[in-house]
Amino acid sequence: MTVDLWMLVWSAVLCVAIPYVGIAGLARMPGGMAWGVGNRDDSFAVPDWILRTRRAHTNMVENLAPFACLVLVAHVAGKADGTTALGSQIFFVARVAHAGVYIAGIPVLRTAMFALGGLGEILILLRILA
Repeated sequence: MTVDLWMLVWSAVLCVAIPYVGIAGLARMPGGMAWGVGNRDDSFAVPDWILRTRRAHTNMVENLAPFACLVLVAHVAGKADGTTALGSQIFFVARVAHAGVYIAGIPVLRTAMFALGGLGEILILLRILA
């Protein structure tokens, strides 16, 4: 498999993993695991970092689809090369950092990591359009 496809796989794994950070925090909430595996009829106030985990996951879901399209089109079109590999690596590393700083609550760095991930996607897009 190409680097691009591996980065797509690991990005999908990251997307699946992010919610588990918040789930670990919810296990310590008043309802505990019984609430988590139940119907969740009662709601509890949760720490801000758990809410940021949910938003980080939503943001990853929103960005994974365009990234996947770009990687797959580059691959199918025979345009996958060192540039697309670099773009996909930049995207993945930026998204890992984005999740971490989002959950930690570091706003300016979060935005910078979001932009860096977009730069990775632009590199792939430019190669497709070349």
